[in-house]
Amino acid sequence: MACISHKSSVTRNPVCKKKKLWETVAERVTAKLRADEGTDVSVKAFECDLKWRNMLATYRKNAERAKRLGTNSVHWEFFKEMHEVLGRSYEEVEAQRKAKLNGTKLGKAIASKRFTPILPTPTATASQLPNARPPQDLLQLYLELQERKLNMWAQQKALEERKIEAINNLARAITCLSQNNAMQIPKECVSDTSSTQQ
Repeated sequence: MACISHKSSVTRNPVCKKKKLWETVAERVTAKLRADEGTDVSVKAFECDLKWRNMLATYRKNAERAKRLGTNSVHWEFFKEMHEVLGRSYEEVEAQRKAKLNGTKLGKAIASKRFTPILPTPTATASQLPNARPPQDLLQLYLELQERKLNMWAQQKALEERKIEAINNLARAITCLSQNNAMQIPKECVSDTSSTQQ
């Protein structure tokens, strides 16, 4: 969870990949795993990114469920921690931003100005466009589709890397065995081969 709060404090822009951030997170997770468990496991940046995207999608689903049915209906073990970091409403974020601006020159300048609100342009009524989706829904749908594509690509890449690693391990094992067999052929192998040839 410390990595989550670090990630959200570093940046709020969900569009770019943030390669350096994920490398830093991977280094921290690897160091923590080695310190806590004493294992020699190294975590890769793309794995952290993929895990974060999956956790974020799960959090969003559970946050919607909590809105509809109450927080008692959510049983995901990480929901409370994720909600502490990500669950602040727009009003809370805006109030915090205004509190930071109070007392600064920029805050005083903004407070002294009178702004004319920008009113939305009238749109077609629902009866005029019965099957049209609002643009926000289309944008959300597009973003979810892109996120799914990225997740699938990252999963496929991870699978291919694991395949390559397994093939390399197999090649090393075969090389080791062939070197051992060239030096000394065990008696059971010789007796097995002679009995199968007869």
